[in-house]
Amino acid sequence: MPQLSQIGEIYASQLFWLAIVFALIYFGIGKAMVPRIERTIENRATVIQEDLAAAEATSDAAHKVQATYEAGLNSARAEALRLTGEAKAAASAAAEAKVKAAAAADEARVAQAAADLQARTGKALAEVEGAAVDAAEAIVAKLSGVTVDRADVAQRVKAVLANG
Repeated sequence: MPQLSQIGEIYASQLFWLAIVFALIYFGIGKAMVPRIERTIENRATVIQEDLAAAEATSDAAHKVQATYEAGLNSARAEALRLTGEAKAAASAAAEAKVKAAAAADEARVAQAAADLQARTGKALAEVEGAAVDAAEAIVAKLSGVTVDRADVAQRVKAVLANG
């Protein structure tokens, strides 16, 4: 059969051209496309490296800013604590001065009250002593009918009051 005898020739010719087309495609892509792809990959790698370097620089700057912020915050906190301590000390000193002034005023009032009490006690005792002398003189006169010297009665009443 003649149709079957042509198959070998047809396939050989087609396989030859298939190999040539594949070789052209392979070398065409290898020479034209691969360098472009490599350049694109290198460009992307460069951009990525630059972005990473910029990110690291920004991160370092952010860390420096944060350290500066924290140092300022700590400084402000220390200043606030110092001012608070000074205010507490000033308030404590003012309160202590007021307490001392009030205590001195109270002591003066207590001393005045004690002096007034002493004077009133002395006056009351003198009045009691006078009343006791009058009563003793009246009792002696009523019971015995004798009039007694007032100075003598006053001396005896003082002795009795002194002994309790």
